[in-house]
Amino acid sequence: MPFEFTIDAVITWVDGKDLLHQQKMLPYLEDKKIVSDKSFRTRFDQVEEIKFTVDSILKFAPFIRNIFIVTDNQFPKFIKNKKEDSYKNVYIVDHEEIFQKNEEFLPVFNCRPIETKLYCIPNLSEHFVYFNDDMFLLKEVKPSDFFIEGKPVIRGKWKKFNEDILVKKIFNSEKKRNKAGHKKAQEMSAKLVGFKKYYKFHHAPYSMRKSTLEKFYTKNPDIEIQNIQHKFRSPNQYTPQGLANHIEIKNKTGILKNDYQLVYIQNYKKPFYWLKFKLNIIANRKNKLFLNMQSLDQCPKHKLSFILNWLENRFSI
Repeated sequence: MPFEFTIDAVITWVDGKDLLHQQKMLPYLEDKKIVSDKSFRTRFDQVEEIKFTVDSILKFAPFIRNIFIVTDNQFPKFIKNKKEDSYKNVYIVDHEEIFQKNEEFLPVFNCRPIETKLYCIPNLSEHFVYFNDDMFLLKEVKPSDFFIEGKPVIRGKWKKFNEDILVKKIFNSEKKRNKAGHKKAQEMSAKLVGFKKYYKFHHAPYSMRKSTLEKFYTKNPDIEIQNIQHKFRSPNQYTPQGLANHIEIKNKTGILKNDYQLVYIQNYKKPFYWLKFKLNIIANRKNKLFLNMQSLDQCPKHKLSFILNWLENRFSI
């Protein structure tokens, strides 16, 4: 089928090292000291890797119309310092713009309320690809890598709920069962649509349709409020990407693909040669389209220097 519709890209971003952002957060924290905790900070801190997310889209997905960066009254340095003729189709969208109908819940400091409201981005196209700020395109991609005949390509694998896995039922502690984790949030999204198992997605760009969540929340406003009322991550939250995926699957309007096509890097304690192998060998394999590098703020300096140079060289335009 010919490519006949517009596709936008959306990226969520926060600069957790910004002192004004930290001060905004403090009144809502019971334990003020946690703001300095390494495991807490990593959800907010960054090393300006978003520049390479944007550069990778501009270089390898020229069909993308606009790139929207959703922030809380912040601007990435590369946008502040941009030349007049660069990044013309990159726009900053403030949380206040997407929470216009739900201002009472601002500010928020976790991704799930923000992801819930992405469909409210002004001028957002019906078809869009959502990136976290640590996701990158590795090579040239086509519209059909994200949408086929207008239907979103949903990369994942069917998995049982933890409650249906005997080992998990026996050995998972109450604390672990109630943790506000990524898997639990995916399970909840499947249950909201009536599934008995869930289609597990990974940290690769998410193909989404604006109307999917818009229609669902119009019919189920309480489910939207359920997700946007939490300042910080809560075990009572679901992941909106997972909700959209399961709605598409239920309506038979999604194209399922069980290959993530992803290079995933999370652990920077492994030997340097392992990191180089992942980036210089695995990332060049034909079937790998996406790269996700989590928690780069926790990467040792010598490895981080190598990674940033690698990203600069890969995505230079």
